[in-house]
Amino acid sequence: MAELINLQEDFRAWLDSLPHNLAERVTADALRAVCAIDLSELESVDPAARSRTDRQHDWCITEADRAKTRATGFTNRRRHIRIGGMAHISGFERDQLLLLPEAVDDYVGSDNPVRFIDAFVEGLDLVAAGFGRVQPKATGRPGYAPGDLLKLYIYGYFNRVRSSRRLEAECHRNIEVIWLLRTLKPDFKTIADFRADNRAAFKAVFRQFTLLCKRLDLFGRELLAVDGTRIKAVNNKDRNFTRNSLETFIKQADERLADYLARLDEGDAAEQATGGARVKNLAEKIAALSKKRGRYDAMLKQLERTGEDQISLTDPDSRAMAAHTKVDVGYNVQIAVDAKHNLIVEQEVTNQVVDMGLLQATAEPAREILEVERIDVVADKGYFKTEDIAACEQAGLTPYVPRPQRGSSVNKGFFRKDEFRYDADRDAYVCPGGHELKPFRFGNLREMTKTDYANPAACRDCLLRPRCTDAGYRVVSRLEHEDALDRMAARLKARPDILDRRREMVEHPFGSIKQWMYQGAFLMRRLEKVRAEFSLTALAYNLRRVINILGVDKMMAAVAAA
Repeated sequence: MAELINLQEDFRAWLDSLPHNLAERVTADALRAVCAIDLSELESVDPAARSRTDRQHDWCITEADRAKTRATGFTNRRRHIRIGGMAHISGFERDQLLLLPEAVDDYVGSDNPVRFIDAFVEGLDLVAAGFGRVQPKATGRPGYAPGDLLKLYIYGYFNRVRSSRRLEAECHRNIEVIWLLRTLKPDFKTIADFRADNRAAFKAVFRQFTLLCKRLDLFGRELLAVDGTRIKAVNNKDRNFTRNSLETFIKQADERLADYLARLDEGDAAEQATGGARVKNLAEKIAALSKKRGRYDAMLKQLERTGEDQISLTDPDSRAMAAHTKVDVGYNVQIAVDAKHNLIVEQEVTNQVVDMGLLQATAEPAREILEVERIDVVADKGYFKTEDIAACEQAGLTPYVPRPQRGSSVNKGFFRKDEFRYDADRDAYVCPGGHELKPFRFGNLREMTKTDYANPAACRDCLLRPRCTDAGYRVVSRLEHEDALDRMAARLKARPDILDRRREMVEHPFGSIKQWMYQGAFLMRRLEKVRAEFSLTALAYNLRRVINILGVDKMMAAVAAA
């Protein structure tokens, strides 16, 4: 009984707080009718008299329903919960009319990230970013505004929805998308074509959000970590061919063709008596194998003509990656991450198989965005390349890259090159045995001058020679820009912890992108489209990261102040 009275009091309080524009609605009249029911006669009911309590309870609910029916013309179809017994929480019937907000805007809270997405896109110069059809044509059927479709894609990637068909479904069922697009419902073909047609413009949108993060002082601008990961392309490994694999296939096809032809000649006479079924079967195999060999030969000639090392049939720009990356055919994704909040400053997608040579190309644009004269850059040993490290120093970057231990001497267990100390004043190396190695001969390597240092006379009588070389004497090479490597080695010795910081910085974005955002494979083909796709991925990662740091309100204020 007490619960019914409390419920009636709640209805009265609700009536008192109704806005003026709702006070005259039929639902308000129904609430008044329920509040007018006299429940005082039920107060004397003995709680122990369970059957009587149940009848009074049912009478009360029935009277309330009748009052509401008289006022509104519809019946409350909610399942009743008995006061004296246990029951589950139950909802309204699906055909029950409810008092819903009058505006879609009431469903989207003020701190909902979708509000920032809307404000951010509204503040962009889409023409300058490179989007097409920003200005509608004077004639023809009207199209969707690029800003609306861009909002849809940012929202989709932010919520792990990348497929155009799934985005189309969200337009019909997701109240946030309905609010964002103002009830627009583009079909999946329109959504997919927008991403493909404006593939070059998404990088500019990512760049604008990066500049917003810089205005919010979210970058430390002291240390960058550069790393790469491989993401699978829309190309099966069986439809990717290298020069070596094609040459092997052609050689095997020639051997099989020769075997088939020999067997065909030997069996001609014997098969004539049986109707020639075996000869016909061999002839079909020869025709099929010859056709397959012709395709391999055409692909090999295409590689020789273009100078490429690989060819992919489904996605021509994708490449077979190194075996240790666990990605058969895909793309190499490069990012530069700032140390303060692990935000991505710069990102690029390439089909280069290895990371070597990509340090400056990734880090220098990030330095320019951050507008600093010089910044530290750390990367793993896969980026170690002499000329690239020297170019970093000239570009205002201070690189920290560990030197990999590789070469024939390392493989044979001899003294490593870093165990030979270089004396710049004397232009000589000092070996572990204490002997000086002077310039011995000169040459070139990768368009750089190479100097070989040796001391044949000292090596001949050295007691450490079995641990140093299996030749007549040990040769140590020095490249043109190796002084940059010496400086970097000194910096790494002074800051050994910086390599551990690199792992902490770059693994956060890649872990989030691959595991939380399900970005283990690209959906689009060709390099330019894949770059557009990852620009949206990187933007979604940064957006979620910044929302977790600042919140939607501060971001909305920053957009309004821009």
